[in-house]
Amino acid sequence: MKVSIVYWSGTGNTEAMANAVAEGVKNAGAEAELLPVSAADDSVLQSDVLLFGCPAMGSEELEESEFEPFFSSIEGKLAGKKVGLFGSYDWGDGEWMRAWQERVVAAGGNMIEDGVIANNAPDDTALAACRALGKMAAGE
Repeated sequence: MKVSIVYWSGTGNTEAMANAVAEGVKNAGAEAELLPVSAADDSVLQSDVLLFGCPAMGSEELEESEFEPFFSSIEGKLAGKKVGLFGSYDWGDGEWMRAWQERVVAAGGNMIEDGVIANNAPDDTALAACRALGKMAAGE
């Protein structure tokens, strides 16, 4: 089983979460492909599970210059795909994650669980949730 993890991180918080997700995937015995969004293309759609990580930016939106254009380019191809989401935020209440989940579902993607969020730097609880998301993505 192959799990692609595509993320954008400006401060390192979402990257730390992506690394914990990858750790969970590998610990469950699956192949984890960890890609910053700048290195990703639509070939990730060939993976068994897609995990996306992006922090909340601006007024609780996905990062606009790299992540949003990439996600928009594959959003219409998520039908039937298993998808998981994660990211960090600095303020607000997680509205960006709820809106992002709604986009995945509207595109026909199958959320494997609610998105994992962390306030600023992920603490031990958030990192454990990321590892659990990775294990779940790997079918465990």
